[in-house]
Amino acid sequence: MNSAAHWRRDGTAVVCELCPHACRLADGQRGRCGVRQATPDGLVSLNDGVLAAAADDPVEKKPFYHFLPGSRIFSVAAPGCNFTCRQCQNYHLSDDPRRDGVIGRRVAAAQVVAAAEHAGCPAVAYTYSEPTVWFEFMLAMARAARARGLRNAVVSNAYISPAAQAELLPLLDAANYDLKSFGDDTYRTVYGGTLAPVLATITAAVRAGVWVEVTTLVIPGINDSDGELRDIACWLADLSPEVPWHLSAFFPTHRLTDREATPAATLTRARAIGRAAGLRFVYTGNIRDDEGGTTYCPGCGAAVITRDGFRVTACRLREGRCAACGGVLAGRWR
Repeated sequence: MNSAAHWRRDGTAVVCELCPHACRLADGQRGRCGVRQATPDGLVSLNDGVLAAAADDPVEKKPFYHFLPGSRIFSVAAPGCNFTCRQCQNYHLSDDPRRDGVIGRRVAAAQVVAAAEHAGCPAVAYTYSEPTVWFEFMLAMARAARARGLRNAVVSNAYISPAAQAELLPLLDAANYDLKSFGDDTYRTVYGGTLAPVLATITAAVRAGVWVEVTTLVIPGINDSDGELRDIACWLADLSPEVPWHLSAFFPTHRLTDREATPAATLTRARAIGRAAGLRFVYTGNIRDDEGGTTYCPGCGAAVITRDGFRVTACRLREGRCAACGGVLAGRWR
């Protein structure tokens, strides 16, 4: 157990200030994430340096479509999450620490970065579970990666305190944040969080110059209405029309098995709503959709990057410009 960051004493209690839950803990208690525990000496992290998953992935799988397209990214995770999403696909990483304890192997941050270099990956992704709750380990790896010239990317639910995010942002090159709904009640009942901190995190990252992409898992009967999709799209377009919006299909899993899988027509409708709201790059995922997986030049309409699933089949970019018209495309290219 290593000392944790972002906490304070309040009488005999320890208050974790890593995320907006602000768990108030008596000695021996764990936070809602299951991986941060109060002790007589303060707050400790139970998952610091605990590697639970590692893989060499296509960057498009995260998904990132405007960050080093066609490259590989070294993806790592420690156990734990500060949400309780009913549809979680990685619940063995997210939920198990609350029941079975923290499971994984101890590694040093430098070992992870060395593995990324050995795999020939230009970037490291902190992903699969929720990187916020392994904040100390993520920071150590991000610093080691930056020192070796590798880039850092986070895939996150965006539920992090402003102070912790301010410490992390200077180390990030890219972030894909979930925007799961535009309803606070939905956030509370389906995901175990609240909406306002998520919007604040996404806004701060965009304003800090981190390359940001946003993903919404579209779930029938929960967040697939025209009104809610339009609210998300308009909010993103007001923030920046250059932010890519990924619309992913839901499949029944975990504790949300009473819903049908998302029809392809729903994602096509959602994509049209996003484009009508002024977003320049709207994509569909978890379905077969050539048009929804293609990056089009917002200037001339040419297909600039075409994809087959997670594989880039053609890239007509020249130093970040459309090869057809010379228009600049927003992103972080090679």
